Amino acid sequence: MTKTILITGCSSGIGHHAAHALKKRGWQVLATCRRAEDCARLQEEGLDSFVLDLADTASIEAGLAETLERTDGRLDALFNNGAYAQPGAVEDLPTDALRAIFETNFFGWHTLTRGALKVMRQQRRGRIVQNSSVLGFVALRMRGAYNSTKFAIEGYTDTLRLELRGSGIHIALLEPGPVRTRIRENSRPHYERWIDKENTVWRDFYKTMLEPRLYAEASAARDPGELDCDATTKAVIHALESPRPRLHYPVTTPTWAMAAFKRVLPPRAVDRIAARI
Repeated sequence: MTKTILITGCSSGIGHHAAHALKKRGWQVLATCRRAEDCARLQEEGLDSFVLDLADTASIEAGLAETLERTDGRLDALFNNGAYAQPGAVEDLPTDALRAIFETNFFGWHTLTRGALKVMRQQRRGRIVQNSSVLGFVALRMRGAYNSTKFAIEGYTDTLRLELRGSGIHIALLEPGPVRTRIRENSRPHYERWIDKENTVWRDFYKTMLEPRLYAEASAARDPGELDCDATTKAVIHALESPRPRLHYPVTTPTWAMAAFKRVLPPRAVDRIAARI
């Protein structure tokens, strides 16, 4: 029987690549996006796509209902991937900016996961992959909002894993480091909306350090150790198809390195390393 998977955030990057790869492997892929125009493009690419906006509870519920209608009520896997970044120093983040990013990057995932678990509990089986980040266990400057959502996802997933023991449902954390996606470009509107860059002690830093990278062409703003999305897709496939999936899937050398630093170095030493990035 064809296995079914619901993936969020498929307009580009990790979700887009995984959706196409899993379809080629014979999965029935429900590739969702926040915007209807992106769904239309994915349909032209041959994917089964419809709208699911993680910031809208009604859209999440409708998206899950649409999924189950198209799969005859089955859901073998969920890949929680849709998220965005919010550049800016913590002290410059309005509380509403944090509320907004948590709505998409955390609360929306929770709503969708609860709905998926009801189906998986009835089936007594299922796989859930959570796209976290190296920033889920190591904080970097100017990424406080995104760091916070990914740290929250790590704790949430670790707790849920304990509660799912013996259920036949496996949950894994994907932890990418620098991967070639549109996350930087997609974060620009959020920076422009929420950060008052002219009235802050960080004004010069924004102009000389943050903005040149934020607005640089993708080819000129690559990070050390950056990989293509096929690296994350390989990890997702293992998490979904292996008889013994792992709990954590670090991807990229920087992720492995930071995990090692966290294990062996004192916190102040890790801070000195992170402050240089």
